[in-house]
Amino acid sequence: MLITHNSTTARCGKDRADTDGKPPIKARTELSRYNARRVRAFMNENLARKLSVADLAEVCGLSPSHFISAFTETFGQAPYGYLLNLRLAHAERLLRERDVSIAQVAYLCGFSSQSHLTSAMKKIKGATPFTIRSRK
Repeated sequence: MLITHNSTTARCGKDRADTDGKPPIKARTELSRYNARRVRAFMNENLARKLSVADLAEVCGLSPSHFISAFTETFGQAPYGYLLNLRLAHAERLLRERDVSIAQVAYLCGFSSQSHLTSAMKKIKGATPFTIRSRK
């Protein structure tokens, strides 16, 4: 007997109309609280290092693609954007609290150069490192 796809799904009760107009349930993709704390701590402890998605995913024991979606769901932004904001916040603290060169602050915060720090800070924070330092 030849059974078509429509008759099979109808017999199994899996017709698309069976959802009663409700949206399909989305699988939970957030990081666990434990993994969220671990990856945040790892980022903060390694701000000066070049971190890859694979490095961050490894902390949580996830594949890079699953990690990106779970991280974004948990923190509301992609890992790179979150890490950039952590680095900029750390740079602001260093600029206000320490008397080190802007180039040294850039290095300590994981930026490739003083210019990289300056352009990122100006774009995201609306001020240059020099301006932030002068507001001490």
